[in-house]
Amino acid sequence: MAPTHDKERQLTREITPKVEGALPGTEVLAVELTSPGRFTVFVDHVQGVDHALCERVTTVLRDYLGDYAVDVSSPGVERPLRKPAHFRDAVGRRVALRTKERKRVRGEVVAAGEAAVTVETDGKSVDIPYEAIVRGNLIEEAGKR
Repeated sequence: MAPTHDKERQLTREITPKVEGALPGTEVLAVELTSPGRFTVFVDHVQGVDHALCERVTTVLRDYLGDYAVDVSSPGVERPLRKPAHFRDAVGRRVALRTKERKRVRGEVVAAGEAAVTVETDGKSVDIPYEAIVRGNLIEEAGKR
């Protein structure tokens, strides 16, 4: 788990300034290794994500195409959560989290501070440091936003 997570963080640190610098209004939400030679970049844009934006992001990332197959995607309804700001925007929403210790947590975000997110699960509030979170995403519930 840790080597994949570490590689994803490294790729995120490398990719984010390139994409966001080249394409104003674009935010790199997450980078996920889907196999040893392939990764997916989840992006959002103030005017939405369309096929043309995904193509432009792929062009910016052409330096990686020799080593990886690169997929670019919109966040979808189960939006990835990686940064403290993402968790602040998710207060009141249901999330699924996985920690470095492979613990899985599902519940409602009740608070998101500078260093940790608080999730209510099974009637208890659990504080989880952002640094411990490997994966996080919204859980879409039928009939709810």
